[in-house]
Amino acid sequence: MTDRTASTDGTEGTERTERTEGTERRTMTDEELHELAGKQTALGEVRGAPAADPVNIPMIRHWLAAMGDENPRYLEQGLAPPAMAQVWTMPGLSRGQKERSPVDDMMGALNDSGYTGVVATNCEQTYHRYVRVGERLTPATRFSGLAGPKRTALGVGYFATWNITWYTEDDEPVADMMFRVLKFRPPAAKAAEPYPLQPAVNQDTAFFWEGVNRGELRIQSCGDCGELRHPPGPLCPHCRSAERAYRLASGTGTLFSYVVHHHPPVPGRETPFVVGVVELPEGVRIVGNVVNCPVEEVRIGMPLRVTYRRMDDRLVLPMWAPEEP
Repeated sequence: MTDRTASTDGTEGTERTERTEGTERRTMTDEELHELAGKQTALGEVRGAPAADPVNIPMIRHWLAAMGDENPRYLEQGLAPPAMAQVWTMPGLSRGQKERSPVDDMMGALNDSGYTGVVATNCEQTYHRYVRVGERLTPATRFSGLAGPKRTALGVGYFATWNITWYTEDDEPVADMMFRVLKFRPPAAKAAEPYPLQPAVNQDTAFFWEGVNRGELRIQSCGDCGELRHPPGPLCPHCRSAERAYRLASGTGTLFSYVVHHHPPVPGRETPFVVGVVELPEGVRIVGNVVNCPVEEVRIGMPLRVTYRRMDDRLVLPMWAPEEP
């Protein structure tokens, strides 16, 4: 193994060659990462495979139900919600060979260089027209830039940006998306450090976290009309009043939906873990981890009860465990 140190923007980088399970991986210097980014940018727009299915009513109906969108125009006129553009061309769970784009080599090089953490920072979409039922979309990806290394609160990392355009079979662009992520080098774990994913506590949410520290699940209510809402906010969406109060929830609920997070790594967490949307009998939904249950036994509709876990000396998080029979 050979090491070579480089420095850019006050940060340190190393070049190292490793062999893992017969595959050679090489850590790149900052200069080499930017050189690779330039090559990926020079590739320009790279077309992917057409969507597996044309735009269709069943998927539009499922999307509307999941998003709570009651606009009748989509189903009546056979139009897809614009925000579904990426849905039509997302790969499924097939174990076959993954189609590569100009982004993949860049992300792989950053991973091999130790920048294994990732967080999305920007997503901007532009819609040119509604997509109609029966049309089949094809994505085209263009890597557009790498900035860094930068020192951030999560660690030293790079901001990678790419653009995707969706075309019809007639080669008409119908939607564009600019997507940017921070690929960062997770700091080495140290004993007695604060939990790395701290919630944002402000004047709108302080009451909630005070309740959590006392073992209470508090739901914000309007001080005028009494409407419950979550997450907390400054104004009542029902009557627009700025008067705020809260109500103690029973602490029970049912699992409305969930995802199992496998990758990428999350600071302070071991994968896989379950993130669920829990529907409370009080009429609101709350996001939290589902714990004390094997991942394969998690199911939609299962009864849950809130539990509180201390993450460090100051932070307690509400989580959800299966309700005891």
